[in-house]
Amino acid sequence: MRPKFTSRVVLTTLVAALAGIVTAPPATAATETEPLRGGTYATSHSRDLQAQVDAIMKTGTVGVVARSTGPRGSRYATGGVADRASGDLARPGDRFRIASTTKTFVATVMLQLVGEGRLSLEDTVERWLPGAVFGHGNDGSAITVRQLLQHTSGLFDYTADFPEFASLAGYQAGRYTTWTPEELVAIAMRHAPNFRPGTGWSYSNTNYILAGMIVEKVTGHSWEHEVTTRLIRPLGLRDTLVPSTYPRIPGRHLRAYSAFGEAVPEADVTEFNPSAGGAAGAMISTTADLSRFYQALLAGRLLRPAQLTAMKTTVRAPELDPGWPGVRYGLGLMEVPLSCGGSYFGHGGDVPGYTTRNGISADGRRAVVLNATGDGSSDSSTQRAENHLIDTELCA
Repeated sequence: MRPKFTSRVVLTTLVAALAGIVTAPPATAATETEPLRGGTYATSHSRDLQAQVDAIMKTGTVGVVARSTGPRGSRYATGGVADRASGDLARPGDRFRIASTTKTFVATVMLQLVGEGRLSLEDTVERWLPGAVFGHGNDGSAITVRQLLQHTSGLFDYTADFPEFASLAGYQAGRYTTWTPEELVAIAMRHAPNFRPGTGWSYSNTNYILAGMIVEKVTGHSWEHEVTTRLIRPLGLRDTLVPSTYPRIPGRHLRAYSAFGEAVPEADVTEFNPSAGGAAGAMISTTADLSRFYQALLAGRLLRPAQLTAMKTTVRAPELDPGWPGVRYGLGLMEVPLSCGGSYFGHGGDVPGYTTRNGISADGRRAVVLNATGDGSSDSSTQRAENHLIDTELCA
């Protein structure tokens, strides 16, 4: 559930069941009549975009779907297979787990509540969740909502203390476990904070588990309900899902494969109980739906100007430099420099077997979204190829 930036080795939580391993066919372009969803079709496929997808496939991924959207419409390209067992090719409308890209949805809901006067970015965690953050030097009264959303709280990342999911055997034993948000936060509370709140930057999924809990405390509804009613339904994101504990992906989707960093063949890890990710990374979507969401967000359709400005106000995030040199982090948004000048916004997302990358122009007019399955390269070549695709499309 955190962006990967050195290799495709498993860095965080669990995912599911073993399946047969077969060799993926070479990357192929989707046709112009390839359905995306509900009878709608992509505008066209692009040779340039396809070449970028082919480059990602050459680094060892199993399947790739990519979509580039701008004022003239949408272009898409695909590579590899959605399912190794069946040999079904990846298609533009396939669903996938978006992992930490979930955080932008949750941050948007939080900022809507701020705009409604029901919450303040300067409220403390202790105000809304008394006693939830304490022990081993953790103090909820010293951490603000802003610091949660910007990863400046200093809280330990609970996913770093999931030893049972650090191996294939551990994953198989725990993939269907249901976790409550309180249990996930309690894992983090066993550890001292990384730094005093507001004095550093460190990516921590614990921050967004707490954010989801605060959403429920403020509204009386779960974060899943609020994301669905405030964002998914109004935007018509028909292929975006907010599962609670259901381990499967409904409908046509990409299957995930990972070896968990071990010297074994990649296993099918598509199914797992998403409660392990919760508000930090549980959602499912498509490239088309993510493009629509991010374009609406950056165009100012989801937040009031003051809250959108707060979301786009960033600090340096040096921990992520190996993957995105010079990257900055706002409130649920990454800001990444472009090779042609300026920058783009978005949020990467990773769970074993799925990698989501996206880049959206500051005005929301252009968006590039991709998902790749499998572990990819053991070095950083897959990450570089993914970032190059986004940079190339936005700089064109």
